[in-house]
Amino acid sequence: MTKFSDLNLAPKVLKAVAETGYDTPTPIQAGAIAPALEGRDVLGIAQTGTGKTAAFTLPMITLLGRGRARARMPRSLVLAPTRELAAQVAENFDAYAKYTKLSRALLIGGTSFKDQDKIIDKGVDVLIATPGRLLDHLERGKLILTDVKIMVVDEADRMLDMGFIPDIEEIFKRTPFTRQTLFFSATMAPEIERITNTFLSNPAKIEVARAATTNVNIKQGVVMFKGSSKPKEPSEKREVLRKLIDAEGDACTNAIIFCNRKSDVDIVSKSLNKYGYDAAPIHGDLDQSHRTRTLEGFRDNKLRFLVASDVAARGLDIPAVTHVFNFDVPSHAEDYVHRIGRTGRAGRTGTAIMICTPRDEKNLEDVERLVEESIPRLDVPGGKAAAPAPAQAETETSEEKPRRTRSRSRRPDPKPEAPKVEETKAAPAPAPVARTEEAPREQKPREDRNRGGRGRGQDRRDNGPKVVGMGEDTPAFIAMSFAERAKGE
Repeated sequence: MTKFSDLNLAPKVLKAVAETGYDTPTPIQAGAIAPALEGRDVLGIAQTGTGKTAAFTLPMITLLGRGRARARMPRSLVLAPTRELAAQVAENFDAYAKYTKLSRALLIGGTSFKDQDKIIDKGVDVLIATPGRLLDHLERGKLILTDVKIMVVDEADRMLDMGFIPDIEEIFKRTPFTRQTLFFSATMAPEIERITNTFLSNPAKIEVARAATTNVNIKQGVVMFKGSSKPKEPSEKREVLRKLIDAEGDACTNAIIFCNRKSDVDIVSKSLNKYGYDAAPIHGDLDQSHRTRTLEGFRDNKLRFLVASDVAARGLDIPAVTHVFNFDVPSHAEDYVHRIGRTGRAGRTGTAIMICTPRDEKNLEDVERLVEESIPRLDVPGGKAAAPAPAQAETETSEEKPRRTRSRSRRPDPKPEAPKVEETKAAPAPAPVARTEEAPREQKPREDRNRGGRGRGQDRRDNGPKVVGMGEDTPAFIAMSFAERAKGE
């Protein structure tokens, strides 16, 4: 059996690895470290949780043992899709490089540009970054990538899902053509294959498992759930989640609960806390300090349930996660592999349970087609969620809607309305006559004014010429006095 001591790693690296408690590499580590140390490009395809981070961190530290970094010109670059994964890589680097003099910088969103610039100006050997923040520094002229000797792209398929491929291509163009590239992914989509054919030169391909396979140590199951009515389905679905948690009992020491939407992450977290379950949310809209505190609490077993969006589906190396609950069937089938990969890590066993509503059945079919296996169907513990029976729910719904409709139609009461109709029919003549007499009175003054004719006061009596400034409705006695004075003059 291959050991780390057989892989030509630097003595200081081997010492740090031994202190972590590992002496035997995982298959992806055993396959990738040797060609990486030879300077070859590497294309690694493996399930999540198989040790891909150490597969590129260990040879990178060994290769960078000689040389010195210059200001704003990092010697190696590691790209990660999320802040959490980038921070995870930084932690691994710190653990394995603690006996070396190599420096590193972490460039992620949610932290100060000023603090990051200070570290870059000193010169770093390893630059770990998310694509967006790295491009921000490049556009500000704070970084030069012409001295990059090793470039690592981690979780490339997640980069594709998040729309980072154009950013990756732009970053590749700014690095030297002679760089060494280490490319890792859990799945191999056609777009990923195009990128590898473009930017990798004769890579050593290490595929330790069929792409998009699930860990055999993970017990999977799916609950087919249908709510009693559409408005009540969300709350009933949350009750199903609580029943599933309760059914696992003490075996569920901690768990990650995945939702497709950020809004649902907050709602599910509040609901669990309301019913006495210790839970906290994590998603992209939260500031970085909040996300970091939440993750640390979960790692330290101070928090039992982590309700997350897919921001936590990749790269969270928390070995002791016993359960993963998919509150929603993921929209992208590949995300299912990464979500459940948060449990059953490092040889441990794990449990992954998913809730599927009728509108998610197509996504479930895509998941089963991708993993090439049928996920076992489970029953809701204790039957369906506590809710009105379908017949009762339909009765309540049918009663509520007509009540609102009838309340609007009853505003004119039918009983007092009948006499009003009869009165109108009894005296139909006056109404038209009144309208006929009033219409000319209202329209005639407007027509006279439009033609510049006389007003209503002058229609009754001829008061002589129109007096300027007195208006058309001037009283007759005032008009006459002015007219006579005008004649006398």
